[in-house]
Amino acid sequence: MKRLVVVGNGMAGMACVEQILKHGPGFQVTVFGDETHVNYNRVMLSSVLAGEKSADEITINTREWYTRNDIDLRVGVRIVDVDSAAKTVTGNDGSVTPYDLLLLATGSSAWMPPIDGIDKDGVFVFRTLDDTRELLRRAGPGKKAVVIGGGLLGLEAARGLQVQGCDVTVVHLMATLMERQLDPDGGFYLVGKMEEMGVEVLLQRTTTAILGNGHVEGVALSDDSCIEADLVVVAAGIRPNVELGYKAGLAVNRGIVVNDYMETSEPDIFAVGECVEHRGVCYGLVAPLYEQGKVLAATITGNRGPTYSGTIQAAKLKIMGVDVFSAGDWSEQNAEPVRFEDRALGVYKKLTVRDGKLAGVILVGDTSDSHRYMEWLRAGTDLAPQRRHLLFPPPAADAGLDVAEMSDAAVVCGCVGVTKGAIIEAIHAQGVNTISQLKECTRASTGCGSCTSLCQDILRAVAPDFEDEQRKVLCGCVPFSQEQLREILRGQKLKSVQEVLDIYGNGLGCEVCKPALSYMMDMLWCGDHDEDRSARFINDRVHANIQKDGTFSVIPRIRGGVTTAAELRRIADVADKYNVPMVKITGSQRIDLLGVKKQDLPKVWADLGMISGQAYTKGVRMVKTCVGTEFCRFGTQNSTAAGIEMERRFEHLFTPHKVKMATVGCPRNCAEATVKDIGLIGVEGGWQVVVGGAAGKSVRKADLLTTVETTEEALEASELFFQYYRENANYLERTYDFVERFGIEKVRKETVYAPEPVRAGLLDRLQKSKARSYDAWEEGQAPRTSAQFIPLQPIEQVLA
Repeated sequence: MKRLVVVGNGMAGMACVEQILKHGPGFQVTVFGDETHVNYNRVMLSSVLAGEKSADEITINTREWYTRNDIDLRVGVRIVDVDSAAKTVTGNDGSVTPYDLLLLATGSSAWMPPIDGIDKDGVFVFRTLDDTRELLRRAGPGKKAVVIGGGLLGLEAARGLQVQGCDVTVVHLMATLMERQLDPDGGFYLVGKMEEMGVEVLLQRTTTAILGNGHVEGVALSDDSCIEADLVVVAAGIRPNVELGYKAGLAVNRGIVVNDYMETSEPDIFAVGECVEHRGVCYGLVAPLYEQGKVLAATITGNRGPTYSGTIQAAKLKIMGVDVFSAGDWSEQNAEPVRFEDRALGVYKKLTVRDGKLAGVILVGDTSDSHRYMEWLRAGTDLAPQRRHLLFPPPAADAGLDVAEMSDAAVVCGCVGVTKGAIIEAIHAQGVNTISQLKECTRASTGCGSCTSLCQDILRAVAPDFEDEQRKVLCGCVPFSQEQLREILRGQKLKSVQEVLDIYGNGLGCEVCKPALSYMMDMLWCGDHDEDRSARFINDRVHANIQKDGTFSVIPRIRGGVTTAAELRRIADVADKYNVPMVKITGSQRIDLLGVKKQDLPKVWADLGMISGQAYTKGVRMVKTCVGTEFCRFGTQNSTAAGIEMERRFEHLFTPHKVKMATVGCPRNCAEATVKDIGLIGVEGGWQVVVGGAAGKSVRKADLLTTVETTEEALEASELFFQYYRENANYLERTYDFVERFGIEKVRKETVYAPEPVRAGLLDRLQKSKARSYDAWEEGQAPRTSAQFIPLQPIEQVLA
């Protein structure tokens, strides 16, 4: 059996190995990686830096995969020499490994420009998982970060650091951000979005020195200005790693030179990925590397035939929450530009047409037609028949025609290199018919998420039993999706459940649609609607949680888990008076009276004299707290007071599903804020606000929404997410499903990073709903006339 040695455990090398394995066994494979990790998705490092994903979540091939495929994986070993005559590679650990075939997938390294002081402590690159972890360790609220370089990597680093709470400044040598992908106009839109999100952008500036005595303290620029800095990220470009190519005696220019079969100048040595130069071009994006890997796999396994003829340079990205697509040659030299821009919407589109064919394209803010332009570029389509509809095509007579015309080789998901053909194969071979199944089977749509709508279009066109997880009808009584029903209610100002059932349903309704419609009414009209109590669940109608024996559970609200002796005495007296079979401390710091008879519920609540904890409804349950700064020696923030105030602001409100919250005074997380629907985590100098956590049948770590300095800012961020979830989630959809469906980037963009009028609108509607809310056992009282929330109080007043 031939010995195949692979130098490089990154995305390109392992994608090629995966393709080699598909051709069948035939090699004894040894893989060397100088990092100490298994293969991971480098594209998603920005999501790790932003706190959206953990390192485990971006793993592509687990150790079990290597073992299952009989691959000898040697991590943490750098190959330092290649003897092509003896056919051996030498590691920095002194090992000498023989090979029959050698695959070089050494990738590229960050280029460090000759800047005075660049070796100081606090200067980083953003290239590996270890780089990312170190940046996470150093970043935090109040830290000042400077990113040198306004290309893709630099902007991704800036986004992640900004989410971690840093004050970020991007310094770029050129006049346009991402000048390889965008023209000046496209760059203008991106700068505006970044500045709107709080990132300062300095263009046409050169960094002359890193200041500080051993550690970074600032950055000096060519205009004689200085920027204060606690850390600096250098993202000034990459250079192919070609040292082993030289040592092996290979032809090397900027990269290791390969032919159309991905063969080097030396027999039995092959190369793939960012270290490669093909027809004078070195590629730094993922999609071309996967195409190279498929060709190389065929060549190296003796199935020589497919060739690599190059890839149209294309990038589909999400930068600072902005969708960006760029492909081909969009310069206007000897070409006709076709443009559209709308500054209010943040949309910019530019096509360049040369000799009647599409030469290049830039899309900012709206990339929905990117696949159509890629097809035109690949096929060299004559655009004369559709010249009037280049930017805004007329509706297709056949909704599936657009997708059908895509070639099977077209890359749908650029993050992991999934083609239309691979998706169709998964549909036919494995019965895939939902986007969730497609993600699990092919990894498509697991990266930035910008290809999700196209993936759904392919599923809709090809899968015989396609199931749109986002557009299911509510039920047979009302054959409309929840999204459609919200529009119907809003547009026609319908304010009663029965009215909707009479006009758009069967006039009767059921236990599925009536509670859902009742919630939609409450959410849309902020309580100003005809409430039909019969449309609610039994728990909502009687304001208690029904148990399996027909009795009920009563949980009075104890905000933040803080109570008084008087409240405890009342609870004990009620338990004795009504012969309550069990009094239990719940997992959420409350006291539960179990086994209360239905007829006793009004008297129980009257004797308690406490408001309902809403433990029975699709609404706000509780805010679990730790003791925070007042008693704990580790506490950095007053989590008890914050939790009590948080509960006050949200109690009595209905939500699509139950909402559990927690506040903790330090990252030790005693109240488990990271697995709650909304959590506040105290850190030095501020709070992290996290959303979408779960600890039920499935466990999901909450996503970081934002990092802020003050408690009031943390509470406001919670309010923005809370109302956004109320308005946009499907009924009975938990926050963790909602966040995964929308994507945390979109949630951030439309809440904490939204323009001021949008944020003000969310808060205003929340306050209107709160003003009309009241305790379940005080339904006879008049609705509140003021939406004024109780201000955050010192802990001494809260406990008084």
